[in-house]
Amino acid sequence: MVDFTKVRAIDFHTHAEEPCGCHADDGYDDLQSTMAKYFGAPWQHPPTIPQTAAHYRELNIAAVIFPVDAERETGYRRYKNEEVAELAADNSDILIPFASIDPAKGKLGAREARRLVAEFGVQGFKFHPTMQGFFPNDRMAYPLYEAIAETRKPALFHTGQTGVGSGMRGGNGMRLKYSNPVHIDDVAVDFPDMPIILAHPSFPWQEEALSVAQHKPNVYIDLSGWSPKYFPPILVRYANSILRKKMLFGSDWPMISPERWLADFDKIDIKDEVRPLILKDNAMKLLGVAA
Repeated sequence: MVDFTKVRAIDFHTHAEEPCGCHADDGYDDLQSTMAKYFGAPWQHPPTIPQTAAHYRELNIAAVIFPVDAERETGYRRYKNEEVAELAADNSDILIPFASIDPAKGKLGAREARRLVAEFGVQGFKFHPTMQGFFPNDRMAYPLYEAIAETRKPALFHTGQTGVGSGMRGGNGMRLKYSNPVHIDDVAVDFPDMPIILAHPSFPWQEEALSVAQHKPNVYIDLSGWSPKYFPPILVRYANSILRKKMLFGSDWPMISPERWLADFDKIDIKDEVRPLILKDNAMKLLGVAA
């Protein structure tokens, strides 16, 4: 169990990766290497979960970690949620496990979500509409949302443009339209007690994301996937004011390291009293561990 009183921050957005070579036959390794070039990531092979835990432990930063189940849409085999949760449990002093389930699995996915929370200690769920090929407000996804809402665990949605497939032929089949955050407004209405996180500065729909987060009490924003030096002024303005209690630190590890993100965050115009909210306090409240 993470000692939240001692860690200096909570990174709400890190990706679980399998050891290298697991996807040589389905193209996932090529996708990852292209993404690494897009983000300027320094590694040759993505770090494993134990390597990720060691890195975050050294930094004294807790990390929400998850896979992405997009095998139906992309053909990339998913990293099993059970395996991710077990490895996170082995490093429970620093890692907080989220799961990912393709919403097209319907009732089967709903049963999996309930089981993962009850038997594996999963603390939330990750969706990537562009990779999974669905609009978040498609009623097809609602059986899964209903199961998640029962557990009161958060649902984290990728929003905005993605580095996945960027620069590849046809964007590697990834359709950006699915990740407009305005589609999540319907989900927030229909599941008002399910905490929802809009991941990333939502380019080119930043104002839509801010609007949804301001209007719906159960919607938050994580600031991962971009260096803070590129944050648009309106995002910084809202983070400093009416959304100061709804913004979360996230890096997008392993594409962006937490130390790189934090170094750039130190240089932008965020109020001193707001910084601890973004770096840790808001995440603690969302995870239900605030004092």
